[in-house]
Amino acid sequence: MSDPTPDKQVSHFRQILLWPLQLVPIREDAQIQKHWEYLEHGAPGGPWREVADEFTGDPSQFKERHYSEFVTFLPYVQRFLYGEGKGAEGRIPSGESPIRVFRRSDVARVRMTYKHDEHPLVFDVAHIDLYFFYDIDIVILAVEIFADDLSLYRAQDTLYRFGRAYPPYWDLEGMGGHCPQRVEWLSFNGEVLAVSDYDRREKYLTFVCKHRAPCIASHWEYLLKPMVLHHSDETGPIRYRQIEYHRMPVLGYLALEDPGKLTRGDYVRLGLVTAPGESDSLPYSSRHLDDFESRYCYDRYWEATPSRDRPSTRFMCCGHAFVMVGNAGEGLFTDLEKGLLSQFRHQYFLLCLIPHLHKAALLMLSDRLVMALSRLDIHDAESVKRFKRAIRQTKEIFLRFTHRYWFHEISDQAQAKALFRMCSENLGTDRLYDEVREEIQDMDDYLETDTLRRQANTVVRLTVVTTFGLIGTVSTGFLGMNLIAEADAPLSARLAFFLIVFVPVAWLTLYTVIKSKRLSDFLEALSDERLSTAQKWGSLRDVWSSHPRHRHD
Repeated sequence: MSDPTPDKQVSHFRQILLWPLQLVPIREDAQIQKHWEYLEHGAPGGPWREVADEFTGDPSQFKERHYSEFVTFLPYVQRFLYGEGKGAEGRIPSGESPIRVFRRSDVARVRMTYKHDEHPLVFDVAHIDLYFFYDIDIVILAVEIFADDLSLYRAQDTLYRFGRAYPPYWDLEGMGGHCPQRVEWLSFNGEVLAVSDYDRREKYLTFVCKHRAPCIASHWEYLLKPMVLHHSDETGPIRYRQIEYHRMPVLGYLALEDPGKLTRGDYVRLGLVTAPGESDSLPYSSRHLDDFESRYCYDRYWEATPSRDRPSTRFMCCGHAFVMVGNAGEGLFTDLEKGLLSQFRHQYFLLCLIPHLHKAALLMLSDRLVMALSRLDIHDAESVKRFKRAIRQTKEIFLRFTHRYWFHEISDQAQAKALFRMCSENLGTDRLYDEVREEIQDMDDYLETDTLRRQANTVVRLTVVTTFGLIGTVSTGFLGMNLIAEADAPLSARLAFFLIVFVPVAWLTLYTVIKSKRLSDFLEALSDERLSTAQKWGSLRDVWSSHPRHRHD
C-alpha cells in the first residue's frame, strides 16, 4: 500500500510496549514467590542483570530528571516506586521498594519488515526490562524502541502492529493478521538473534488444539528466556502465562515537523492505535467517535494553531494506549533530559505502568479463584481442604495488594493526576477491583458459613449426647455413688468392673453420636406442642427406621 501521508513526517518516534504476564508459582506451599531470584542467582551467563538503583548510587550520578520524576508522585507512591532505603536482609523490608527490575543489553536494534513493503525499517532499542513485584505473581516486560525521520503512516503502522504476542488470524497470503511481516532482533554487530514466525499457521493451531492456550511468537519467546511459556514442552524454573489480550499495551511519542497538518482522522488513528489510513477518513463511524476528544484526549496544552509563547502538546489515552504528539521544533517537547521526551520515558511510563499492574494483578487473582474452583472435588476431603486454603491465601494476597499497590491517585500535579485517572477509567480498574473484591468476599463468606454450619452440627451432636447421658448420670447419682462397693477388691476385680462399665458406656456414647441427627429430630419433635403423641412416638421409631419419614412443620 502506498503512503497516504507522504507530507507528514515524524522527526522523532518512540514506542514503549508493556506486556503483563502471569507467573506460575514455583513452590505451591509458599504464598510469596521470589521469581527474580532465579534471574539473579540461578542463571549464570544469562542475559538479565538487575538494574542499579539511582537513589543508592553515587550522588554525582543522580540527575535532575531523576529528581523531577521522584517529585511528580505523592509520598506513598514514592515509597512504592523507590522505597526508603535498601535492606541488608534478603527479604523485602518495609522500607525497600517492592519492585525489582532486570535488564538485558544484548539486543541493540529491531528490524521490522511490513507487508507489501520491500524496505524494512531498523529501530534502535533503548532498553528491554522485566519488572517483578513483591508478593504479586506478575511480571511486566517493557520494550522501548525509537527512530528518527519516518513517515506518519509508518509510525502508525508500527504502533499498531509491533506489539503482537501472536496473530489473531491469517490473511489469504498466509501472513499473520495485524502483525508485521517479519521482526528480527539484532545484536550490536548486526547479528540476527531471533526472528518472528507469525506465518507458521500450523504451529499456532496445533499448540492451541493441544494445550487450549495461545502460543507465543518465537521472537518474543526468545526475549523472555530463561522464562518459558507454562504450556510449552520446554523446561525452565520460571514459567509464565498469557493474562490479557494478544495486543500489548503501548506508549507512543511522536515529534512532528508540523502537527497542524494532522487531521481528526490522523489523531483518532493515533489515539486509538488503529491501522493507518487516509487522513480525510475516520477508522470508525462518526457517531461512534462523537466522544473521542472528551473521552480520550487531554488537551489542556493543545492548540490546533500553536503560538510561540506556549508549546502545543496533545495527550491521548484509551487505556491500552498512551500517545503524545507535539512539535519537533519545540525544545521543551524534545529535550531528552528536561523536556517532555524525558517525562514520557520516565514519569508517564510509570504513570501507565501502575494501572496496568493493577489490571494484571486483579486478573491474576480472579484467575486464581477460577483455578481453585476447577480443582475442587466436594466428595474429596483433601480437595475441600486445599480449596479452603487457596481461597484464604488469595484473600490474604488481595488484602496485601490493596495496601501496598492499590492507588486511586498518584500525584497532585494536575496533568499527571488527570492522565492517571483517564488511563485507569479507560482500563476499568476500579470496576475490576470491585468485582474481584466481591468474588473473594463471596467465597470467604461461603467458607465462614460452612464453618459455622459444621460447628453447629457438632454442637447439636454434643447436645444430644449430653442430653441422653444426663439420664444415666442423674439415675446413678440418685441411687448413690457406691452401688458396687468394690473399693477394697483386688486390682484385677476392679479392672474387670471398670471394663464391664466402660465398654457398654463407650459403645452407647458412640452409638448416640451416630444416631445424633435422628435423635435431635426426635427431641425437637418431643418439644413441639403442635404434634400429637402418636406423631412424637413415630419420630422415635424413625431413629431406627431405614426410611425415616420427613416431618413437616
